[in-house]
Amino acid sequence: MKKFLPDLIAILAFIILSFAYFFPADIEGRILFQHDTAAGVGAGQESKEYLERTGERTRWTNSIFGGMPTYQMSPSYDSTTSLKGVEKVYRLFLPDYVVLTFIMMLGFYILLRAFGISAWLAGLGGVIWAFSSYFFILIPAGHIWKFVTLAYIPPTIAGVVLAYRKKYLLGGIITALFIALQIQSNHIQMSYYFMFVILFFVGAYFEDAYKKKELPHFFKASAILALAAVVGVCINISNLYHTYEYSKETMRGKSELKQEGAAASQASSGLDRDYITNWSYGIGETLTLLVPNVKGGGSGATMSQSEVAMAKANPMYSGIYSQLPQYFGEQPWTAGPVYVGAFVMFLFVLGCFIVKGPLKWALLGATIFSILLSWGKNFMGLTDFFIDYVPMYNKFRAVSSILVIAEFTIPLLAIFALKEILSKPDTLKLKENRGGVIATLVLTAGVALILAVAPGTFFSGFITTQEMAALKQGLPAEHLAPLVANLTEMREAIIASDAWRSFFIIVIGCLFLFLYQQRKLKASFTLAGIALLCLIDMWSINKRYLNDEQFVPKSKQTEAFVKTQADEMILQDTTLNYRVLNFIGFPGNTFNENNTAYWHKSVGGYHAAKLRRYQEMIDHHIMPEMQETYQAVATAGGQMDSVDASKFRVLNMLNTKYFIFPAGEQGQAVPVVNPYAYGNAWFVDKVQYVNNANEEIDALNDILPTETAVVDVKFKEQLKGVTEGYKDSLSTIQLTSYEPNRLVYKASTPKDGVVVFSEIYYPGWQATIDGQPIDIARADYILRAINVPAGEHTIEMWFDPQSIQVTESIAYAALTLLLIGVIIFALMQRSKIAKKS
Repeated sequence: MKKFLPDLIAILAFIILSFAYFFPADIEGRILFQHDTAAGVGAGQESKEYLERTGERTRWTNSIFGGMPTYQMSPSYDSTTSLKGVEKVYRLFLPDYVVLTFIMMLGFYILLRAFGISAWLAGLGGVIWAFSSYFFILIPAGHIWKFVTLAYIPPTIAGVVLAYRKKYLLGGIITALFIALQIQSNHIQMSYYFMFVILFFVGAYFEDAYKKKELPHFFKASAILALAAVVGVCINISNLYHTYEYSKETMRGKSELKQEGAAASQASSGLDRDYITNWSYGIGETLTLLVPNVKGGGSGATMSQSEVAMAKANPMYSGIYSQLPQYFGEQPWTAGPVYVGAFVMFLFVLGCFIVKGPLKWALLGATIFSILLSWGKNFMGLTDFFIDYVPMYNKFRAVSSILVIAEFTIPLLAIFALKEILSKPDTLKLKENRGGVIATLVLTAGVALILAVAPGTFFSGFITTQEMAALKQGLPAEHLAPLVANLTEMREAIIASDAWRSFFIIVIGCLFLFLYQQRKLKASFTLAGIALLCLIDMWSINKRYLNDEQFVPKSKQTEAFVKTQADEMILQDTTLNYRVLNFIGFPGNTFNENNTAYWHKSVGGYHAAKLRRYQEMIDHHIMPEMQETYQAVATAGGQMDSVDASKFRVLNMLNTKYFIFPAGEQGQAVPVVNPYAYGNAWFVDKVQYVNNANEEIDALNDILPTETAVVDVKFKEQLKGVTEGYKDSLSTIQLTSYEPNRLVYKASTPKDGVVVFSEIYYPGWQATIDGQPIDIARADYILRAINVPAGEHTIEMWFDPQSIQVTESIAYAALTLLLIGVIIFALMQRSKIAKKS
């Protein structure tokens, strides 16, 4: 027990720090109102109600974007139940928010202990990794999946380290377990980025093994880790496989539309190049790693909220400063900077000089790699190469987030450097290291000092292009130059304030090292002093972006979905299935909120991975039709009988039965019945086959969907080649039963005909007519169509992918392998203890 006492103390310290940071919100039960979390609740409400009502999970919801799979809405599979139980134990059943910081610290602590670092130094490492500003920015943004995935990455790498340190079985078990946990956390982008880090590690261990002539050991460890990775992946194969299949149909898949001009240079598959690089870290902005507010801070804070800036402000322009953001970097918007700690940065740079061995070069290489790729559109040569040639890189947006690699490698090398200093007090005195110490001081304290004294040295301007354009448009010419000069002075003051802060933090940290080197301070006190310094530094920066004032009573979460009078009126309609389009906040809000989806089946919605074809319909038809509709309904004063229905045919074919409009001085929500919606399904007179996606989406400008169905020629066989349908007053079809994943219709027609359904087409939907399987074709770019024979029939459609049964079997087999590994390890440990006794 005594052996593990330092570890227990470290874990207890992590718990105390986690509770302390979120105090008193954590004990009062207050929560953060997070956009992404609230959006997830809204999008998942139909699925949640279905689960509560039936005890089964639906893999499809009609609540957003007309309908989409639920694979990326809190994905859950029975095979992960036991894994979630293990996760709860690992988390020590701690409350929300508290547990996030705790597992972030604990994971890095496990990694450092795998390296053989002392518990006390590993404890410091856990703190400086976990308190990096980016993680505390993720929490209020609601990016919890990303946060948790990042928390499980260090212990995953700990397993890799253990295997290469010849603890093969333990390393394999830990690697498999934490790969499984991080993939379950469902942020593949973060897992993907850290595959590069693992490759850097593997390269370092290969070099080390080659030099020591231990290649057989290297290959043995690598084989065990490869098996562990397969096990970890297979435990989550249900999620991974269906996400992979789904991604082909989303914005991350390849578009069938042929682009011309500048658009043709975008990625041939995956996300568009501009979309991938829209959030690119500025080259100069990289200095935020050392000085947090080197680009002003976050976009959410205005200039008028900065005391430092307002001390320099001209009162004449106060009204303007209440509208201008503090952030003046190159990203469209940011919640805050990536700051790793000033003294942590000092130790990292110092580590580049005093730490020896291939692992140092791996960490330095990974850091540079991360920074260069985070620049995105500001360094397009490398970015283009990765988009075009590196598998899967073009599936992810916001390249600036790859800086998480630097946030990992910088504190890791910093701890290695501190270990070197504390274990060898004379390290910094050595002649071979003097140049490195001087270079480190220049690159950290020196840069901070220059930024403090002359911020303009590194930056040519302090006003963005967009800001300048707005100021030129909104200000008289004689005021432009004085305001620009004053705004520049204010932003320089913001930079200088934080630069001085970083400078003095480095000076204080260096003082601790100097006193230790001079034998004036013991190693334990030096470590404690540095730990306190780093904690105060990073804690205070994080409080700028996540503080107690942001927490609200838990009731606020449900208040976001309070039923409005408009909702009440619409819900009185007991028709089985129809859609609602919310114009409140149009055009920006319709596709950025899921409040509508909480109560209704929405044409709009918010999700990062919507179906590509639906997005293309939004761009080509839905948004233009919304503009036409908004204007037409407003002009008609809500009297729909005087509105031209040809202006919104796509909305009608989506069975958009209700519009929600703002009305009155306060813009309260008012429902407007759309009498022109086509209903759940309809027979058509004609099927018009087209050769490609461009012809298909363009044809919707000309056809009347109730008369003609536009079908890609590749679906001709599914419709038996029919070109002339049959439709008269005797041809009827009615929805008789609705579940999100199962629809039943009654159809009657004197002759064979083609029915178009106002349901979103997606591979995997199955259909029968009177119990006999029938093919589903895609019509009108996003809808479903079926060839219906003459007579009276029951048509049933359902979504229940059989592939889930296969993937679940594989997952259970992988779990069994992991359990066998744990049992073997436990027996081996028991045997060792028995031999010792």
